[in-house]
Amino acid sequence: MKRALTLLLLTACSGGTAGFSPNTASAGGVLPLALSDARASKIQHFVILVQENRTYDNLFATFPGGDGAKTGVTHAGKAIALKETNLSDYGYPHDHRDFLTEYDRGKMDGFDLVGSGGAGQFKAPPQTGAYQYVFPNQIAPYWAMAKQYVLADHMFQTQSSGSYTAHLDLIAGGTEFSPGHSIIDFPTGSPWGCDAPSSSVTSLITLAHWVPGTARNYQPGKGPAPCVDFPTIRDSLDAAHVTWKYYVPAIGADASGALFNAFDSVRAVRYGPEWTTNVSSPEKNIFTDISNGTLPSVSWVIPDFLNSDHAVDPPNPVPAGYKFPIDYGPAWVASVVDAIGKSKYWNNTAIVVTWDDWGGYYDHVAPPQIDYQGTGFRVPLLVISPYVPKGKISHTTYEFGSILKCVEQTFKLAPLNQWDRDPNSICAGPGNVFNFARPARTFVPISTKFTKQFFTRQPPSNEPVDTE
Repeated sequence: MKRALTLLLLTACSGGTAGFSPNTASAGGVLPLALSDARASKIQHFVILVQENRTYDNLFATFPGGDGAKTGVTHAGKAIALKETNLSDYGYPHDHRDFLTEYDRGKMDGFDLVGSGGAGQFKAPPQTGAYQYVFPNQIAPYWAMAKQYVLADHMFQTQSSGSYTAHLDLIAGGTEFSPGHSIIDFPTGSPWGCDAPSSSVTSLITLAHWVPGTARNYQPGKGPAPCVDFPTIRDSLDAAHVTWKYYVPAIGADASGALFNAFDSVRAVRYGPEWTTNVSSPEKNIFTDISNGTLPSVSWVIPDFLNSDHAVDPPNPVPAGYKFPIDYGPAWVASVVDAIGKSKYWNNTAIVVTWDDWGGYYDHVAPPQIDYQGTGFRVPLLVISPYVPKGKISHTTYEFGSILKCVEQTFKLAPLNQWDRDPNSICAGPGNVFNFARPARTFVPISTKFTKQFFTRQPPSNEPVDTE
């Protein structure tokens, strides 16, 4: 049974979120020639900005017209108001076991059973702290982008786990390394990838014994080493001679660019010439490439810890010159968007902003359990381009494969697997948010208190963004 059909059946029975509709692409995941050519002539650059650890409700609970909530429910069935709080408030654990606890077979009532992921003075016991949303004025740039471009309120993580697999999903669609066997959670050693200690292993989920909402197919610590050989979209891009770069912070033993560098886990890249030509460090190199007219066709942009939207969990000691709470993330994203918007690239670029996982925060929409990989909880998705309507909220069900699918359709690439073949695309079929029949819209700058100049001068934190 095809994955898209499985989702339709599951959601029809549960009364949940609308399922993935069969797409309108022709065989091989490529759009009919006329539509594909029209898009390719207008969109020649994709920029994917990946932020950290937020649910849709956590950032957009009160956004007008969106599917947000200001109340939740505890495991005891008690209704609880979400607390309005700082962007840098406590973070919460978010591995596959935490997902199962919080998801609770679709009841979404276990978020008070998972404690804070902090340490020392920043650690909190199991409590209702995860039931929160951020003061809108602290994330004003995100709200401004949503009002000016497109916000999707039913974007789900491909997998029900944390950052490591999420970042792999954003380059590979999924983490299946053999039929019915996928990597999940984070490796046992750092850095995450081929540079990990030889003893480092991952965790495993399997198709065998899969029962939605249970741990019957979950094997902690039983997965392979975090140095993989499965295909990624890099293979397709290279074969089609489409340029790409992966912008990451400084690469060190435990720095952001070591843990949040998906291509460090891809053996062919880590031990090939692309490690120095296509993996670009530090991440602020994207500003240079925009200014120099050398922006590649496809880019991923991974932020420094300080600009990632990650919750407080501060390093010890705090980097010199910084105070907590830190709320640079929205301004960081806006600075990249503004750099593109004010450049020659604006009229032929699509910018996608998403968050890698839910960070343990509450969300009220039960994710559809399509297959043994997921999906995981909702995360926000912003689509910014001169060819999207102003202030549109897309209620279509997406996952990370929806982004890859759009890239593939635009550059006429075949899909890698079911996780980028079956979901709705953000640029075709029922999930399309673009209108290429209209002329390009004039860019409207995003107002922020920290500018591009601030970030180009900002010293690196050399801290890992997350450990799960």
